Amino acid sequence: MSEDPVKAGVTRSVERLTAEPHRGSLTYRAQTALEAGGLRCDTALRKHAIVVDEPASVGGTNEGPNPIEVVLAGLASCQAITYQVWAALEDVRLERVTVHAEGDVELNGFFGLEEGSRPGFHRLRLAVTLEGPETPERFREFADLVDRHCPVLDMLSTPAPVTRTLVDPQAAEV
Repeated sequence: MSEDPVKAGVTRSVERLTAEPHRGSLTYRAQTALEAGGLRCDTALRKHAIVVDEPASVGGTNEGPNPIEVVLAGLASCQAITYQVWAALEDVRLERVTVHAEGDVELNGFFGLEEGSRPGFHRLRLAVTLEGPETPERFREFADLVDRHCPVLDMLSTPAPVTRTLVDPQAAEV
């Protein structure tokens, strides 16, 4: 029987980080370009590219998910991945994870129509379905463990400080 690739990868990562804890600090990068006259963003991530756009109803071309949907996809995907990683770490028998994420935003805040209205999420909901031979009680305990370790859930629950720098394109050219 072949070794579980998730368990093997997680085990290797934990062993490396145990031996060299300084390697646990990473910087992720994304770069987006948007041309005047549209809402389509071409975004580069590592060796990947995604299109982020808005529906035609708000002036986009609907060529990709909007930024809010990308955040929800990140949350749902991160939850599913974190379940799988921690199942390998904790020997939880997990056959399938399904995560449904919903978030409520107030467009009045985005468009500046209502003072004090937030432009971002004011409520998030996750519906997680875990399938496997574990008991419902074990899955509830496991879900609490996963929530404590999911990076995107952490970012949305306890936002990190953001520093913005406005770059002068004329000064940046050499």
